[in-house]
Amino acid sequence: MARPAPAGPGPPQGRGARGRPGSSQATSSRRRRSPRPGPARRSPLPIGSGRPRLPAPAGLPGDPDPEEAVSDDSSRHGGRVRCFPHERGNWATHVYLPYTAQEEFLELLELLLSHARTYVPSLAAMEEFHLSLSQCVVLRYHWIQPFVRSLRERLAAFHRFFCVADQVKVYTNQNKTRTFIGLEVSAGHFQLLELVSEVDGVLEEFDLPTFYKDPSFHISLAWCVGDLSGRLEGQCLQELQDIVDRFEESAFLLRIQWEQIRCKSGNKYFSFPLR
Repeated sequence: MARPAPAGPGPPQGRGARGRPGSSQATSSRRRRSPRPGPARRSPLPIGSGRPRLPAPAGLPGDPDPEEAVSDDSSRHGGRVRCFPHERGNWATHVYLPYTAQEEFLELLELLLSHARTYVPSLAAMEEFHLSLSQCVVLRYHWIQPFVRSLRERLAAFHRFFCVADQVKVYTNQNKTRTFIGLEVSAGHFQLLELVSEVDGVLEEFDLPTFYKDPSFHISLAWCVGDLSGRLEGQCLQELQDIVDRFEESAFLLRIQWEQIRCKSGNKYFSFPLR
């Protein structure tokens, strides 16, 4: 079933020897100079006392940019735990629909967050908003361009469309290390499934995990460390839904037009405008 991964770039080519001027020896009537005595031979170094190694050269094909290096120390990421260990040359990759929050959306978010914090004080607002079309997968550096090229070809025919995201729901990630409050899509599901089908096709080309079966499409609003879904479901969830339903601009605000798809791989972003 596994398909061969696209071949990576070949090893870096060594530099050819540079030509030296005057390399052909001309005969001369002048007396040749005696060769200078060479440096004294050093005794071999004892085992285990080698010279310090020079740093590896940067920018070799297949190496990620310096900005791509990621620390696995969860204390440096607000307590978040990585779903897979960071490995040099592996790039965390995600395909999604980006959402630019308007002022009214941020007002609604503040109302929801302030109320939800009475149940879970550690909740934090998301720094950016999106609707996922893939899981977070791992790409080798030399797969990025072929992956993006295949995405662009498969998504080229899609038009802009609307969906409605107005149902408050609580989510956890797969390993239960984070809990989210999100707005689930109630209209536009069919168009999203069509997009996921094409993204899944690209993932299969590279033998990567496809998206979830029967996905709950949503925009995450807030998160916290750990599985605290039990505190947020039930009464809290119903109260949050009431806030959304009563919000003056919600019917207009939560009807979202999607205009582009985006792929983030490491620190690189690739956009695919919808027609």
